[in-house]
Amino acid sequence: MNVKLLNPLTLAYMGDAVLDQHVREYIVLKLQSKPHRLHQVSKSYVSAKSQAKTLEYLLGIDWFTEEELSVLKRGRNAKSYTKAKNTDIQTYRKSSALEAVIGFLYLDHQSERLENL
Repeated sequence: MNVKLLNPLTLAYMGDAVLDQHVREYIVLKLQSKPHRLHQVSKSYVSAKSQAKTLEYLLGIDWFTEEELSVLKRGRNAKSYTKAKNTDIQTYRKSSALEAVIGFLYLDHQSERLENL
């Protein structure tokens, strides 16, 4: 299957799950705390605002390949039928763009690149 041909919102859906799993694993191993505290900390990493800031940083250091930039733009520009929660539409689109790239890397089995991210 050519992962690049998947709907960018599908890639973002997958990327959201992958990011959440990685963040939870990192926090559980690092903090070894109660579930409520773990949830509070994980929210700060997986929030749309945090993802948008991460995206801006990575764009600023030219981290993405041309292929990833293409996926990123498709993810950012995709028409979503869900409303942004607790953030503005621009921040939501940036976070969806980053999630799309994460989903793309995961489904394309680019595990080393994903880990670097």
